[in-house]
Amino acid sequence: MTAPAPLPPQDAALVARRALPLLDLTDLSDACTAAAVAELCGKARASGVAAVCVWPRFVADSVRALEGSGVRVATVINFPEGGEDAERAVADTSASLAGGADEIDLVLPYHALMRGDAETARGMVAAVRAACAGRLLKVILETGRLKEPDLIARASRLSLDAGADFIKTSTGKTPVSATPAAAESMLNVIRARGDRSAGLKVSGGLRRVEDAGAYLALADRIMGPDWASPNTFRIGASALHADLVRALEAAP
Repeated sequence: MTAPAPLPPQDAALVARRALPLLDLTDLSDACTAAAVAELCGKARASGVAAVCVWPRFVADSVRALEGSGVRVATVINFPEGGEDAERAVADTSASLAGGADEIDLVLPYHALMRGDAETARGMVAAVRAACAGRLLKVILETGRLKEPDLIARASRLSLDAGADFIKTSTGKTPVSATPAAAESMLNVIRARGDRSAGLKVSGGLRRVEDAGAYLALADRIMGPDWASPNTFRIGASALHADLVRALEAAP
């Protein structure tokens, strides 16, 4: 996408104040360590983000580090490949919930959907939904692979029909991650359903306060200015956090 134009400091600070509580502060790097997760949780505590998103092996440590903070712990399942083993996805979900995870970010078996096998994709979402026992379920569509707006919309409807609380753009592990076009397709599905409690998470490639501002403006245009909250709109990012903090520090 074309990079949004830089914002004046006062406008950047307004976006940052709005975006920071919506952030899922994330470390899903292959080289992630316990020390890196501890640092991530410290940043999350200090800045009041919505959640941290970490590998399943770091869930219990994150829960302990964030106790009493109000920051939620999310983890990823079937990540990043979007495989088709529903039994394993359910087992991994149950183990993560036992470790204290508040939220599950599940990669849709998007390869199955792309070859016309919607039932495999729907079945995994439904099975993980049943295993979540009331916890928040976000389904990652991997929109950069799906590409076409009609397929993105189909994946969005399928996921929400099968029980997703949120639909999420991307893993951040593909050459194309979140795009405004994909987010618009997903928001249009949410609006068409008439269920304002369904949520959108944009993730992958957001690094600047202007990026956050562009997606917030899109959500405001389609869903209305009072819709985006931590219950309905999340931004999955790691590099973005530093730019949001800088914007607040530079505010006049």
